[in-house]
Order: sequence, then C-alpha cells, then structure tokens
Amino acid sequence: MPELLEVSALQAGYADSVVLNDISLTLKQGETLALLGRNGTGKTTLINTLVGVTRRYKGTIRLADQGLETRPPHARAAAGIGWVPQERNIFKSLTGHENLTAVARPGPWTPEKVYGMFPRLAERRSNMGSQLSGGEQQMLAIGRALVLNPKLLLLDEPTEGLAPILVEEVLKGVERVAREEGLSVIIVEQHPHLILAISQRAMVLDRGSVVHEGSACQLQNDPALLNRLLGVCG
Repeated sequence: MPELLEVSALQAGYADSVVLNDISLTLKQGETLALLGRNGTGKTTLINTLVGVTRRYKGTIRLADQGLETRPPHARAAAGIGWVPQERNIFKSLTGHENLTAVARPGPWTPEKVYGMFPRLAERRSNMGSQLSGGEQQMLAIGRALVLNPKLLLLDEPTEGLAPILVEEVLKGVERVAREEGLSVIIVEQHPHLILAISQRAMVLDRGSVVHEGSACQLQNDPALLNRLLGVCG
C-alpha cells in the first residue's frame, strides 16, 4: 500500500526557537500512529507543524503526493488534514448539530454518521457547545474534524481530563475510524497504554528528535523499553 503521509528531514519550531530536529516519518492509509514522549519533547509541535501553525525551517511534508510544507493551514485542511487540538476549539455559542453542519464537506462522514459513532452527541445535538461536558466536547471536536472528510486525522491528547468511561468511548470511536473506515490517524498521548492497543505503529520523541520507531504491539509488550523511553512500566 502506498504511503499517505511522508515527512522528511523536518525542522520546525516557533519564531527563532527550533523544537523539532530532522523528523522523518511515513504513514499508510488506515494506519494509526501513537506519538509518544514525555512532556515538552515536541509532540504537539509536530502536530502543529503538520497543520501549518509553526515555523518550518526545512524539510518536506507530503500528503497523498501533494506537497504541503508551504501551504497555509486552510489549504492543508482542504487537502485532507483533520485536526483535533488539545483545546478542542468547538463553537460554544452554537449547538452541537450546528458545530457539525457549519464545517461539513461532501463525503462519507456526515453529522448522522458521527451520531452513530457517538450516541451521546445525538442525544445532545440541540445543546449549546457550552452546555456539553468535557467528554462530549471532545466527541464533538472529533466529529467536527470527521465531517471535513479528511484523509488524515490528528488527535492531540484526546483523553486528557476525561472520566474513564468517556475515555473508553472516545478511544472506541477512534479505533473504529481507523480499522473500519480506513482513515489514517496520528494520536498524541501521555499515557501509552491507552493508545498502543489501538495503534499499529509507535514513535517516541525526546528533545525534538525521534528516539524510537516501530511496532506499537512490540512496544506495548516490552515494559523495560517503555520504562526507559517514557518512565512507565507497562
């Protein structure tokens, strides 16, 4: 299967501060990549660089054979990048349904399909964004990215601050998106055990550089390596 995403020799950061050094990665259609690392290692910066909101010093970013590295964020979204930032950034003055219909683009993902994946949103479709719980806002943010009908979905800390039952619901939705719908996904997460089980590949960053890349299953089943890379035991 051809590569969907190809990143080569990427160096990026903010203003005059270089955060990422010589990052290269590839991702096939339908693959999920767990992007791991301790706090401040460059995970969010990498996501932000793919989206186009950092300063790129060098390197290339190709999505479905389109060069994106010089394109503004809106053009990257149009090319097929869906983004769910840590802040979620839903429209709190709109209803849940209006959040979805305001940005929807033609394609298989519709608001009704999002409701099928997240029934909680269907029940609260008329609630204002500000009236939704944190978990419901996260589901809405994911749904809003999906109705853009992207080729690649970027999730930055999707389980942060959520109750365990909502974490499970969100991760089941993400797993469905990748395994049943064939969407490629990159997930930034502080807790590796949550996402290694639903990912095919894993990448670990440290000080802005890749220090490990390989099978998610192998990393999940190697407590010693997990502890060395991330300071966790399983």
